[in-house]
Amino acid sequence: MALEHALLVALREQPASGLELSRRFSRSIGYFWSATHQQIYRVLGRMESDGWVGATTVEQAGRPAKKVYEVTPVGAEVLASWLAEPTGAEPLRSELAVKMRGASFGERAAVLDVVRAELVEHVARLARYEQLTARDYPDPTTLTGLALDQYLVLRGGVLTEQTWVTWLTEYLEAHA
Repeated sequence: MALEHALLVALREQPASGLELSRRFSRSIGYFWSATHQQIYRVLGRMESDGWVGATTVEQAGRPAKKVYEVTPVGAEVLASWLAEPTGAEPLRSELAVKMRGASFGERAAVLDVVRAELVEHVARLARYEQLTARDYPDPTTLTGLALDQYLVLRGGVLTEQTWVTWLTEYLEAHA
């Protein structure tokens, strides 16, 4: 997957300026596909040149005009084609897992500190995902279409973080 595809999905959900996309990335898509403000603007420019997105200039009172991007028919075709492509299973690639496996070859106490710090991060992320779930999807049984897709991706994040918390806790307890 390329950033272009993540941007196409975000813009199909709602047209936006580069700044708005950057903010949305930090609140949603960024939980599983991150990009800097500069990357987003650079890729949007390339996507506009390629005809995947179009931009409308919107005047703002007391501020410079902004470009609001939306997906063109060409971009919609590119996205639909990409969505239909097979996706291979993504292997776990974790520096932390390698450190945990190699802890016997260094200072285990230092590795345990790293694991504890990671556990704190995963607990916080899990709490954030659970908060978003409660706030945005109080009754997921009523969801359909885009809202159901968004919920299920968030649910995948919850399950992933629950797994990390369980695994890291088990590792720490085994070495207590």
